[in-house]
Amino acid sequence: MGKIRIDTLDTSSPALLEASVTLIFNAFADPERYSAERVAKELRGDDSAFYRRFFVAMDAGEIIAVGGVKAADWASSTHILYLSAVTPERRGKGIGRALIKARLDWLEENFKSGRILVSAAKTKRFRDLGFTEVRNSAIDGRHLLVRKF
Repeated sequence: MGKIRIDTLDTSSPALLEASVTLIFNAFADPERYSAERVAKELRGDDSAFYRRFFVAMDAGEIIAVGGVKAADWASSTHILYLSAVTPERRGKGIGRALIKARLDWLEENFKSGRILVSAAKTKRFRDLGFTEVRNSAIDGRHLLVRKF
């Protein structure tokens, strides 16, 4: 294993875009809700006047994790972490946590203040990073968490 690097996704690169779409599509395994076409459109950001940015973790030129952050167009100063996935063979090694931290760092560097929302089945890593669960938010085993900065 080489040195893992986290950077913003270059959506102008067809190979990187395709690898990211494949990783997310396979991780979510829900083709009706997360079709490859929908994920690709989301990654490219074709349909939004609001910002969205994706970050990738790479090892030896291979994408091993991807995660996005976008503006909540329905609430000012609100950001959403979403479409996060780590390749199955690399899970449990801190890569997902590093990807979350990279997105939080980017938000704090680019916005004076705000709140960050995330929906997660496993909440420990988010609690460790300063998120708190929204009371009575659990639906289908997923919890809504918020972090102010």
